[in-house]
Amino acid sequence: MSPGLVAQKQPNAWGLYDMAGNVWAWCWDRYDDYPGTVTDPVDPASGSYRVLRGGLWSSDASAARAASRNNGAPDNRSSGIGFRLAWSRP
Repeated sequence: MSPGLVAQKQPNAWGLYDMAGNVWAWCWDRYDDYPGTVTDPVDPASGSYRVLRGGLWSSDASAARAASRNNGAPDNRSSGIGFRLAWSRP
């Protein structure tokens, strides 16, 4: 994919494009182990670690997907962690 080009592939189930790879995406959700098999769980009310999703540019294919989930401390300054901007049309 050339730099600056977005939406070159099909969107995911939520209509979002380009959500995997490049950097681990820093998410608002707090991290905790999932309680068994769950679909779209609510994040825990407390805890200091945040959810990281989507894999890093050097990750293998199993990590380069939105369902891939890791955790990170708020003071982590790794160059492999970033965030994704989202825009919703009014």
